Amino acid sequence: MSITARLHHCVVQLGWCNAALYALDRLLALLSGGGWALYRYHFVAQPLAAAPLCPGRGGDIEVRLLAALEQIPPDYPRPPEVLRLRYQQGAQSLAAYRHGELVGFLWFCAGAYQEDEVRARYLLPAACAWDFDVHVRPAERLGWVFRRLWEEAQRLLRARGVRCSCSRISAFNAGSLRAHARLGARRLGSATFLRCGRWQWMLASLAPYVHLSRSDSSFPQLRLHTGAMADSPLQEPPCQSNKSV
Repeated sequence: MSITARLHHCVVQLGWCNAALYALDRLLALLSGGGWALYRYHFVAQPLAAAPLCPGRGGDIEVRLLAALEQIPPDYPRPPEVLRLRYQQGAQSLAAYRHGELVGFLWFCAGAYQEDEVRARYLLPAACAWDFDVHVRPAERLGWVFRRLWEEAQRLLRARGVRCSCSRISAFNAGSLRAHARLGARRLGSATFLRCGRWQWMLASLAPYVHLSRSDSSFPQLRLHTGAMADSPLQEPPCQSNKSV
């Protein structure tokens, strides 16, 4: 595919603004040898439904709760240090298996969540959880793995008194935006982070709106509010993107 065709495809997927930011992210990574990066997130929320998502389907997919670090399988595709920090803040994972093979997973956390991609902390309303790092093996993305994972997550979280799940989605990931829109996700706000070595700049639609950080101990705390959910539907992009969640 030519550069012009790739640019057109990206614009169709993401729109001009997000396509330009994605191109800037790729350029920064190239010029800095990976030391600089740009992230743009949409924060969304969706009520947890009681009805099953795939009644009678996906019966060969087993979903297990990985409640402790010791339960993580050795071939799990995340760094051990990242996993250790997630469990330290009370996060847990649901993992989907087909015939004993790991085919997908998602994570969730209650109360607040310390981001592990940028320096930020998300503060949640009462009766809400944070879901993140939803991963489905590429060969399984047209099947029932994601729905089985989310079905089990809804059942487990509702049993714990949670009625709404919040998350952040990369604005460069049209596929994830589409999946959340189809599940009824509502937009809560957005934020753009620019990482340049140890420096981090944030511009967000949520307080504190602007933040500058130069160390791990300095980070913005973004409080999410679900009161405006009904008026802010998440728009479904027309095409898929290959940028990861």
